[in-house]
Amino acid sequence: MSAGTFTTPRPAPSIVLPIVAGTGVIVLALPIYLIAGWPIEAWALAATLWVGSQAFSVLLVRLRAKGDMVASGVAAFGMLFRAIAIMVVLLAVAASDPHVGLAAAITYALAYTVELGLSLVNYFGNPPV
Repeated sequence: MSAGTFTTPRPAPSIVLPIVAGTGVIVLALPIYLIAGWPIEAWALAATLWVGSQAFSVLLVRLRAKGDMVASGVAAFGMLFRAIAIMVVLLAVAASDPHVGLAAAITYALAYTVELGLSLVNYFGNPPV
Protein backbone atom coordinates (compact mmCIF):
# COMPACT_ATOMS: atom_id res chain seq x y z
CA MET A 1 0.00 0.00 0.00
CA SER A 2 1.48 3.29 -1.05
CA ALA A 3 1.31 6.57 0.85
CA GLY A 4 -0.84 8.05 -1.92
CA THR A 5 -3.66 5.62 -1.19
CA PHE A 6 -5.05 7.86 1.53
CA THR A 7 -4.20 11.22 -0.06
CA THR A 8 -5.47 10.66 -3.60
CA PRO A 9 -8.94 12.17 -4.09
CA ARG A 10 -11.75 9.90 -5.23
CA PRO A 11 -15.34 10.60 -6.25
CA ALA A 12 -17.87 10.43 -3.43
CA PRO A 13 -19.56 7.02 -3.44
CA SER A 14 -23.27 6.42 -3.05
CA ILE A 15 -24.52 6.55 0.53
CA VAL A 16 -27.43 4.18 -0.09
CA LEU A 17 -25.73 0.82 0.62
CA PRO A 18 -24.11 1.91 3.92
CA ILE A 19 -27.38 3.41 5.16
CA VAL A 20 -29.33 0.28 4.21
CA ALA A 21 -26.76 -1.95 5.94
CA GLY A 22 -26.86 0.13 9.13
CA THR A 23 -30.65 0.09 9.05
CA GLY A 24 -30.48 -3.69 8.66
CA VAL A 25 -28.46 -3.89 11.87
CA ILE A 26 -31.12 -1.88 13.69
CA VAL A 27 -33.93 -4.04 12.29
CA LEU A 28 -32.11 -7.30 13.10
CA ALA A 29 -31.52 -6.08 16.66
CA LEU A 30 -35.27 -6.05 17.39
CA PRO A 31 -35.71 -9.84 17.54
CA ILE A 32 -32.55 -10.09 19.63
CA TYR A 33 -33.97 -7.58 22.10
CA LEU A 34 -37.28 -9.46 22.24
CA ILE A 35 -35.72 -12.91 22.69
CA ALA A 36 -33.12 -11.77 25.22
CA GLY A 37 -35.64 -9.77 27.23
CA TRP A 38 -33.66 -6.54 26.93
CA PRO A 39 -35.47 -3.22 27.38
CA ILE A 40 -37.42 -2.49 24.21
CA GLU A 41 -37.14 1.21 25.05
CA ALA A 42 -33.43 0.97 24.29
CA TRP A 43 -34.11 -0.48 20.85
CA ALA A 44 -36.75 2.19 20.19
CA LEU A 45 -34.31 4.92 21.23
CA ALA A 46 -31.53 3.53 19.03
CA ALA A 47 -33.93 3.17 16.09
CA THR A 48 -35.28 6.70 16.55
CA LEU A 49 -31.78 8.16 16.76
CA TRP A 50 -30.74 6.15 13.70
CA VAL A 51 -33.67 7.32 11.56
CA GLY A 52 -33.26 10.94 12.65
CA SER A 53 -29.52 10.83 12.09
CA GLN A 54 -29.86 9.36 8.62
CA ALA A 55 -32.55 11.84 7.62
CA PHE A 56 -30.29 14.69 8.75
CA SER A 57 -27.36 13.09 6.91
CA VAL A 58 -29.31 12.89 3.63
CA LEU A 59 -30.25 16.55 4.04
CA LEU A 60 -26.59 17.46 4.53
CA VAL A 61 -25.51 15.43 1.49
CA ARG A 62 -28.04 17.30 -0.64
CA LEU A 63 -26.80 20.59 0.76
CA ARG A 64 -23.17 19.67 0.06
CA ALA A 65 -24.11 18.72 -3.52
CA LYS A 66 -24.72 22.40 -4.28
CA GLY A 67 -20.95 22.74 -4.46
CA ASP A 68 -20.42 26.21 -3.00
CA MET A 69 -18.13 26.84 -0.04
CA VAL A 70 -20.88 27.98 2.33
CA ALA A 71 -22.92 24.84 1.73
CA SER A 72 -19.85 22.67 2.31
CA GLY A 73 -19.10 24.47 5.58
CA VAL A 74 -22.67 24.11 6.78
CA ALA A 75 -22.60 20.41 5.85
CA ALA A 76 -19.36 19.87 7.78
CA PHE A 77 -20.72 21.66 10.85
CA GLY A 78 -23.95 19.67 10.54
CA MET A 79 -22.10 16.35 10.58
CA LEU A 80 -20.27 17.40 13.74
CA PHE A 81 -23.52 18.59 15.32
CA ARG A 82 -25.20 15.28 14.43
CA ALA A 83 -22.62 13.26 16.34
CA ILE A 84 -22.67 15.57 19.36
CA ALA A 85 -26.48 15.61 19.51
CA ILE A 86 -26.65 11.81 19.50
CA MET A 87 -23.99 11.60 22.20
CA VAL A 88 -25.84 14.11 24.40
CA VAL A 89 -29.12 12.21 24.07
CA LEU A 90 -27.49 8.87 24.86
CA LEU A 91 -25.63 10.31 27.86
CA ALA A 92 -28.81 11.89 29.23
CA VAL A 93 -30.70 8.62 28.91
CA ALA A 94 -27.80 6.67 30.44
CA ALA A 95 -27.79 9.05 33.40
CA SER A 96 -31.46 8.38 34.09
CA ASP A 97 -31.56 4.66 33.18
CA PRO A 98 -28.13 3.06 32.65
CA HIS A 99 -29.50 -0.20 31.18
CA VAL A 100 -31.53 1.57 28.50
CA GLY A 101 -28.78 4.08 27.73
CA LEU A 102 -26.05 1.47 27.41
CA ALA A 103 -28.13 -0.90 25.28
CA ALA A 104 -29.20 1.94 22.98
CA ALA A 105 -25.62 3.21 22.69
CA ILE A 106 -24.30 -0.25 21.81
CA THR A 107 -27.03 -0.83 19.22
CA TYR A 108 -26.51 2.58 17.62
CA ALA A 109 -22.72 2.18 17.68
CA LEU A 110 -22.93 -1.21 15.97
CA ALA A 111 -25.15 0.18 13.20
CA TYR A 112 -22.87 3.20 12.79
CA THR A 113 -19.78 0.97 12.63
CA VAL A 114 -21.32 -1.09 9.82
CA GLU A 115 -22.29 2.09 7.96
CA LEU A 116 -18.82 3.60 8.39
CA GLY A 117 -17.05 0.40 7.34
CA LEU A 118 -19.08 0.07 4.15
CA SER A 119 -18.61 3.77 3.40
CA LEU A 120 -14.82 3.37 3.65
CA VAL A 121 -14.85 0.24 1.47
CA ASN A 122 -16.99 2.07 -1.11
CA TYR A 123 -14.73 5.14 -1.04
CA PHE A 124 -11.40 3.35 -1.31
CA GLY A 125 -12.88 0.87 -3.79
CA ASN A 126 -13.38 3.69 -6.30
CA PRO A 127 -10.50 4.48 -8.64
CA PRO A 128 -8.68 7.78 -7.95
CA VAL A 129 -9.74 10.85 -9.92
